[in-house]
Amino acid sequence: MNDFATRWVNLASAKLGAQAVRCSDDFFAPMARMLQDAAPVFIDGKYDDHGKWMDGWESRRKRDPGHDWCVVKLARPGVIRGVDIDTTHFTGNYPPAASLEGCFVDGDGDGDDPGDADWFEVIARTDLRGDNAHAFEVDAPQVFTHVRLNIYPDGGVARLRVYGEPKVDWVRLTAAADDGLVDLAAALNGAVALVCNDEHFGTMRNLLTPGRGVDMGDGWETRRRRAPGNDWVIIALAHAGTVKKVEVDTAHFKGNYPDRCSLQGARLDAATATADDIAQHSESWAELLPQVKLEADREHEFESQVNDLGAVTHVRFNIYPDGGVSRLRLFGTVDQPEDAK
Repeated sequence: MNDFATRWVNLASAKLGAQAVRCSDDFFAPMARMLQDAAPVFIDGKYDDHGKWMDGWESRRKRDPGHDWCVVKLARPGVIRGVDIDTTHFTGNYPPAASLEGCFVDGDGDGDDPGDADWFEVIARTDLRGDNAHAFEVDAPQVFTHVRLNIYPDGGVARLRVYGEPKVDWVRLTAAADDGLVDLAAALNGAVALVCNDEHFGTMRNLLTPGRGVDMGDGWETRRRRAPGNDWVIIALAHAGTVKKVEVDTAHFKGNYPDRCSLQGARLDAATATADDIAQHSESWAELLPQVKLEADREHEFESQVNDLGAVTHVRFNIYPDGGVSRLRLFGTVDQPEDAK
């Protein structure tokens, strides 16, 4: 995985709320499919009314001048740090080239179309290969609400992932909260699951997504542990803050939920540290939440048990000994820099 994919949130994630709002053509495969979080699959022999079923966005063969394009509303406005244009499983039908543009539109309407907004080049036209992921680092300071993927002249793209830093008005977010506490572990606010020791059945980033899990696959689940120890995941919080309340949701995990869990926390200057470097020292972090019992298929809330560590930037979520957790919420107060107090 690219460094930007590890450090930043996928703002083009359908699970986080990104939407494909308009395209020039999606005859063979709908544009929304390109934003799915799961890795693309190929199903041999599967056809629909329009031809071979493909896991992505695919336009028909273009017979007139021009090129095809798709506009995506990002899950949250943000600064783009990296892009992945993935043509996995598209071999004789991938676009030979692509480019990406971005724009900013005021307003929070669901699926709003940018219309005649001013577009700025994010990635210049570049060649693509079939059945490959193409990673592009981006160094653009603008905040974008939408991106437009251009493909030349036509074809199919399995996945578009736009990694970036969500723009969050923390003062407004805190003021809107009934208790003044915001979810420091929400992916939509910028939190990222950096590294874990195992995610055999369900990915760690599911822990930080909105809503309750829709099924057992929509969570973080490790394999059955056959050795001493416990499983864990390291999370970089969306903002330095003091955790006051913890919610652990084991929705859909019944015969495979963890027996117990705990949390550790630390305040780090992690700008240059790798996820592996952070994980290596995490066992010695201070105890944020002592080991507490969990139950099957239930939302658990812990408040009185949470230790006051002051502002932390990273947490280590431990489960004992293994199993699955659907969601983790860490509600707290945002730490303000000295010059903002």
